[in-house]
Amino acid sequence: MLSYQHHYHAGNHADVIKHWVLLECIHYLQKKNKPFDYIDTHAGAGLYRLDSQAALKTQESLAGVLKLGELNLPGLEHYQRAVQSDLANNQYPGSPLLAKRLLREGDKAWLFEMHPQTLRELRDHCEEKRKCHVQAQDGFRGLLRLLPTASRRALVLIDPSYEIKEDYQTVVDIMAKAYEKMPQTVILLWYPVVERARINTLEASIKKTNMRNVQLFELGVDDDDNPGMTASGMIAVNPPWTLAQSFQATLPNVAKRLSQDEKQRLRSEVLVPE
Repeated sequence: MLSYQHHYHAGNHADVIKHWVLLECIHYLQKKNKPFDYIDTHAGAGLYRLDSQAALKTQESLAGVLKLGELNLPGLEHYQRAVQSDLANNQYPGSPLLAKRLLREGDKAWLFEMHPQTLRELRDHCEEKRKCHVQAQDGFRGLLRLLPTASRRALVLIDPSYEIKEDYQTVVDIMAKAYEKMPQTVILLWYPVVERARINTLEASIKKTNMRNVQLFELGVDDDDNPGMTASGMIAVNPPWTLAQSFQATLPNVAKRLSQDEKQRLRSEVLVPE
């Protein structure tokens, strides 16, 4: 059993960029009155206490979502509405709970988690009959089993801990297989920047696949040569056509707030054109 627990990291700067992108994609998909399936390969607990022993040990939320103040920044409206009530109760919602709360009639969520304690928490926070399915299964296998979905519309979040270094290549292989099974799927891959060379290799590997319409969105808080996770990002396959423009309009203010030195560190690139 791998040791990673998101309880130590909830609400950090990586969660801000990850959940902003996720929510923008969900709201875009819901502009059409057609159901879709949300698939979360590494779901986590769903809801985290920011005053827990784990969260207080690292205090990462203080340099993340709590550093944004009242969140009254243009373009953060979806994110603000999604987290503000939890923050008022010293909590922070994870991706599965954020998605579950937005599900409409006909939409479904498929949440995968393997850690026993985290799985129990996820079931308490998110499981709902015929709507939100929690499964104790490897998320990579679960994703490929579900595709193609009956709805023919799917949003996938791939968010491993990368404790296994091979995951940097595994995620590319899984994305390519998912794309082959259902090319119209919106696939979101979160990645941490701890060693820039690994991300350069990840991007190069993605460019070698058959996937099309792949964009990258990254938020940095420190220079790459400093220790720790200095940045993180989302690689999006089939993103909303509005996402790049929204990123450029919204994230500069966020980047300045979260930066350790007020420098603006953002990347928005097309890795593979349509």
